[in-house]
Amino acid sequence: MKYQEFINIDSEIRFGKPCIKGTRISVFDILGWLAQGLSIEEIIEEYPQLNRWQIQACLEYAADKERKIKIAI
Repeated sequence: MKYQEFINIDSEIRFGKPCIKGTRISVFDILGWLAQGLSIEEIIEEYPQLNRWQIQACLEYAADKERKIKIAI
């Protein structure tokens, strides 16, 4: 899966934060919910416009960002 299929960065939406395409839900929001211990199923139940692939794309985005930071150091 390529996270770019699910994540969009648009300066007009949430001040340019990476968000799930077609929503105003940011990658940061989803990662925060996961960090708080919410399951993917709980997130989807609370936000039915999301699906498992979109949440997985957020994890992939974060992993890719971390990898790029380590390469730059």
